[in-house]
Amino acid sequence: MAKKDKAAIDNRHYDVIVAPHITEKATMASEHNAVVFKVADDATKPQIKAAVEALFDVKVVGVNTIVQKGKTKRWRGQPYRRSDMKKAIVTLADGDSIDVTTGV
Repeated sequence: MAKKDKAAIDNRHYDVIVAPHITEKATMASEHNAVVFKVADDATKPQIKAAVEALFDVKVVGVNTIVQKGKTKRWRGQPYRRSDMKKAIVTLADGDSIDVTTGV
């Protein structure tokens, strides 16, 4: 039964972490033991910490979250709005690292 509980927990973790967010700024943050992820809009800091620790087997020191509001753009003259996106900057303990170019 413990194996079944672990699978349920893992499935929830996959729902919290959506994707890595790879930008110039995120790459510069990785030099300071930080990794940036796109996360679910309703994800909390403790949920994000638990998900990263479980999925990547690292020790998380801190989690900072940002909600990036969607921009208003135009396509063929018609305005539309991009979706809002929640990002998490996860600071890792010294010695831990995550290679975001490989899949989980």
